[in-house]
Amino acid sequence: MKRPTNRAAVFVVVIATAIFLAGCTTTKDPFTGEERTSKASKGAMIGAAAGAVAGIISGDDARERRKRALIGAGVGAIAGGATGSYMDKQEAELRKQMESTGVSVSRNGDNITLNMPGNITFSSNSADLNSEFFQVLDSVVLVLNKYEKTLIEIAGHTDSTGSDALNQRLSEQRANSVASYLRSHKVVPDRIAAFGLGKNHPVADNATTAGRAQNRRVELTLVPITQ
Repeated sequence: MKRPTNRAAVFVVVIATAIFLAGCTTTKDPFTGEERTSKASKGAMIGAAAGAVAGIISGDDARERRKRALIGAGVGAIAGGATGSYMDKQEAELRKQMESTGVSVSRNGDNITLNMPGNITFSSNSADLNSEFFQVLDSVVLVLNKYEKTLIEIAGHTDSTGSDALNQRLSEQRANSVASYLRSHKVVPDRIAAFGLGKNHPVADNATTAGRAQNRRVELTLVPITQ
């Protein structure tokens, strides 16, 4: 697995910070129905960091190889000027499908990230998908199979509890569980790449119970296939 470089880590922080500072608003959270201050900014920051991290780990070369392979296999590519519109439509459908599920949807440029918290996807210390989450994943699959001109990068994350080796293994197993589910529901396997990132990319404070719950997550980032 390709490890993030210091330069790449700085890049992630810069993107996340810039989005966080862009502005704070009070909005109604579509996933919980609660009024939240700066929720949009926080969600954008998490999505930006997730998408950037997934890209760094897969590597630009690996992404391009997968894109070329899919284009060669007949999946095709999005015409340059149509990328934004294609991803806009996909984002809108994902937001509709994920409403009230606990899965958040964020956008970083033309990339879309779904943040799937561990409390709805997995039991504690387990990589087995919760059966009640199948319906949510089925809704994701419907959109993924409709908008097939995207790569799917799945990143598993843990909190800081336990050893580094345990967290790394668990994060890989959880990412692979989601990847296996997608493949079993006719998502083209070559679109999918899964990575375990252990405890290395928290989005909240691991010193608190609530923070650890946020850090135990799987993130699915969609990257448009363009020529």
